[in-house]
Amino acid sequence: MDKKVRVRFAPSPTGGLHLGGVRTVLFNYLFAKHHGGDFILRIEDTDQTRFVPGAEEYIFNCLAWCGLTPDESAIHGGPYGPYRQSERKALYRDYAEQLVAKGLAYYAFDTAEALEAKRKEIPNFQYSHATRLQMKNSLTLSKEETEQLLAAQTPHVIRINMPADETISFTDMIRGEVNFHSALVDDKVLLKADGMPTYHLAVVVDDYLMKITHAFRGEEWLPSAPVHIVLWKHLFGLENMPQWAHLPLILKPDGNGKLSKRDGDRLGFPVFAMDWQDPRTNEKTTGFKERGFLPEAFINMLAMLGWNDGTGQEIFTLEELVKQFSMERVHKGGAKFDYEKAKWFNHEWLKKLPVEQWMPEVKKQFEANNITITDDKKLIEVIELVKDRCSLFSDFVQQASFFFKAPEAIEVTAIQPKWNEQKNLFFAELIRAYELMPLWKHDELEKEFKEIAAVNDIKPGELMLPLRIMLVGGKFGPHVFNIAEIIGKEETIKRMQHTLGMLK
Repeated sequence: MDKKVRVRFAPSPTGGLHLGGVRTVLFNYLFAKHHGGDFILRIEDTDQTRFVPGAEEYIFNCLAWCGLTPDESAIHGGPYGPYRQSERKALYRDYAEQLVAKGLAYYAFDTAEALEAKRKEIPNFQYSHATRLQMKNSLTLSKEETEQLLAAQTPHVIRINMPADETISFTDMIRGEVNFHSALVDDKVLLKADGMPTYHLAVVVDDYLMKITHAFRGEEWLPSAPVHIVLWKHLFGLENMPQWAHLPLILKPDGNGKLSKRDGDRLGFPVFAMDWQDPRTNEKTTGFKERGFLPEAFINMLAMLGWNDGTGQEIFTLEELVKQFSMERVHKGGAKFDYEKAKWFNHEWLKKLPVEQWMPEVKKQFEANNITITDDKKLIEVIELVKDRCSLFSDFVQQASFFFKAPEAIEVTAIQPKWNEQKNLFFAELIRAYELMPLWKHDELEKEFKEIAAVNDIKPGELMLPLRIMLVGGKFGPHVFNIAEIIGKEETIKRMQHTLGMLK
């Protein structure tokens, strides 16, 4: 590529970061790094009515957790700042006025009441070439009237003057040639009454001034493309326009429509990267991080939603993704979100990464469940034993809490139907033997268990489940003698005696 690749993610600080947004970041980041380029984070906060305190900080925290660090941003700095659009407000009006001077945009003085009346009069009203001459704007007013209204500081917006009968085309890196007919596009507002630009003007001006070479965004922005193309053509020339790619949607699990936070709430899975608490409503939404996902797994899972490298490989490190990524391998069609598959990715990464790296997260889960861990070495040993049964950090509490705390409930109903005096005597004898054992190791414990079973003419298989339930409380957990070794002699015997008392 001739020019240095520069891509950007430009979120609005209006709430939690949806996994679709993080995937847009990821594809931008991977493309930039694959080509030795820069990834820019620009905050699009021009709509002050939708601004939510804390949302910008939240976006940066999410990207930090994911390991997707911008090269330039409001926090990281850079040569093309400021990186918040609200801090760039002064420069947008000049570009809007240039368009007005060329007849490519116009002042519109319509009040909210006038617009509402027109919507009632005309079903599906659009402010466009078909209706603009019925409205109060600089196309229908004389030059003198327009100047008088401006001099009086009459509230107004600047709208683009979309051509009435043109085919507007561009080549999408994913979809190929895309065509629009200008008659179907309304005259979007470019500059609002408060002097703030809309997304349409700001994105074009900022992409030009920040020397953006490639712009990747969700396919929901496709209908805006003709407006942006016209702006590029008239302000900066189409030869300076970034190459575009419109990414496929992330769909609901059934494939029927775009995945939303509501779907996550309804189906019981997160759709935000991290926990988000809306300061306006105090509503809290759980994130993938707090649900117990590793950032490596979250990123890996997102990369495979709409992209693959053609080899069938599914587990990728971020470095491998950078090396393999190409926009040509991004699918046109939407990708169904599958939470079970997401957990599978996390399970694979729990096995792949050193336990020491993520053990503190498991420790937090235990402490959140009022189980204090004082021995990290023991915790690592336990994690190694049970990690094959766990997909999320929270699973470790269910699968391993009995190593640190005696089970509160014992599933004696699973033992009672086949319980008899012979088994009762066996366990009484086993307890006496265990009390005398000098070496408390799992293989020695198993050997003693089997020898006493043989002497009593009982098959070991008939005794293993009762022993497991005595130690664990239920029909789960790793090898029972490994459990006994880790919880220790005193605790093993105490739990056996406790359950025997319940069986009498």
